[in-house]
Amino acid sequence: TQAVSDGRPTYDFISLSKELAPPGLLHNNKTTLPFYFRNVEKEYESYRGRNVNVRYFVRVLVERKFFPSIQKEHDVMVQIIGVEPRVNNPIKMEVGIEECLHIEFEYEKKHYHLRDVIIGKINFLLVRIRIKHMELAVIRRETSGEGVAMTIHGGQSSAVTGASGNITAENQTLIKYEIMDGAPVKGETIPVRLYLKGIPADLTPTYDAGNNRFSVRYFLNLVLVDEEDRRYFKQQEIVLWRKELC
Repeated sequence: TQAVSDGRPTYDFISLSKELAPPGLLHNNKTTLPFYFRNVEKEYESYRGRNVNVRYFVRVLVERKFFPSIQKEHDVMVQIIGVEPRVNNPIKMEVGIEECLHIEFEYEKKHYHLRDVIIGKINFLLVRIRIKHMELAVIRRETSGEGVAMTIHGGQSSAVTGASGNITAENQTLIKYEIMDGAPVKGETIPVRLYLKGIPADLTPTYDAGNNRFSVRYFLNLVLVDEEDRRYFKQQEIVLWRKELC
């Protein structure tokens, strides 16, 4: 079951049921009833976020004739091993402010498994403002609401509201490092090495418009702060996948 918190709707994306015993069979204090669900399709991993929960659970329902029914639930945690992408091109981009700042950043690849290492470098091509320090953060963006796929493919990257007014997006900074302290000069290169397994938050694979109701995406956020505490930033999306079970 995919559940959205804060009183918002709950959606079942898979549901299987079996009758384990006919009426009148459960009359002993202890009765064992084996059950088995074969080839259950599990498209998404278990996930617990700020606005979205993805749950898999077994629910037992005992119906009684003259008394209220008895119902119990037991959660099942699901992890899904992904497939390493055949093509994993590096990320390269030049950004800046005209006649003031021009930098080139490069990351080794776009797809990373959950215990991978992000390796890259920042090249300063033009520096005419006094930079105080530079930070690199990993941000998780959770988007929920009906019609999420349209906002993702339409390039929306901040908090959005869909036509029905029920789409919300929330950013969470999972970890932040200061990768440079002091003013850089033209031609200087700052190396980047970030260990994903060192992030204290629970990383999950990227969810791209799951069931068209939610998405979970990850971004590298590069921030430069000048001596007047003005902040210049650039975000770049990365895709996470699970290589092995935890």
